[in-house]
Amino acid sequence: MELKLSIDEELCTACKLCSQVCIRDNIVVGGFAVEVGSNCFECGHCMAVCKVGAISLKSYEAHEDRIVDYDSREIPVGYDDLLQFLKQRRSIRWFKNKKIDKETFAKLFEGAYYSPSAQNSQDVEFVVLDEKLDEFMELVYDIIKVQEDEFFRIREFGDYLNDNSIKEFHPLLWQGKQLILTFSTDKTSAVIANTRLELLAYSLGLGGFYSLFILKADEIDHERLMEFFPGIDVKKHMYSSFVIGYPKVKFRRTIPHRDIKVNYI
Repeated sequence: MELKLSIDEELCTACKLCSQVCIRDNIVVGGFAVEVGSNCFECGHCMAVCKVGAISLKSYEAHEDRIVDYDSREIPVGYDDLLQFLKQRRSIRWFKNKKIDKETFAKLFEGAYYSPSAQNSQDVEFVVLDEKLDEFMELVYDIIKVQEDEFFRIREFGDYLNDNSIKEFHPLLWQGKQLILTFSTDKTSAVIANTRLELLAYSLGLGGFYSLFILKADEIDHERLMEFFPGIDVKKHMYSSFVIGYPKVKFRRTIPHRDIKVNYI
């Protein structure tokens, strides 16, 4: 049986908090905590809850610099501030003629690093399209053009590729020059990760919008799309497509939305 946890028996106070948060019933506590099962999926709850730091995950022994103690009673962002932050978020399609550098992208992906994933699979993967963006968009059109009779935007996209002088802006990218694609075996994991990335982007003065038309390429012909990304497991799907950049336009106020429907059953 391969054990996933390192437990310091001398530090352990047998408080049983670790066994209480283990959803796999993988820990029992007598005189000290003991890992008893083989079904640990390394969620890290036991490590995060331990008062004395007696538990660590073996697979992350080289990542001690990522361990940060905090007081859970001190929430770093208040409700009102966070809600106002969400209110001010808008889809951005008009961008400055300035590209995002790799150092700034690294700050964005830090948010995805801490994002939850289904069964703690942590298989979310990103692609930043920059130099190969035009080549990728040509492939996207070649795949999604089967629906151009159904969606006028796809037809406009094809016309634009044939002659970009007929329309001032790119029908799918608008003024965007960089694109973040998110891949995973689980759709929810990918969307959550990109949403966290997007909110961090807003905090850094960036903005963008999600493109559902680009996602159609995966829905229509997944295998052909993945030929463009030979380094990514073909079992993963492109579940999020986010055009990103430095906003050219600054918005001044919120707009009303339809009421949210909530059902308490």
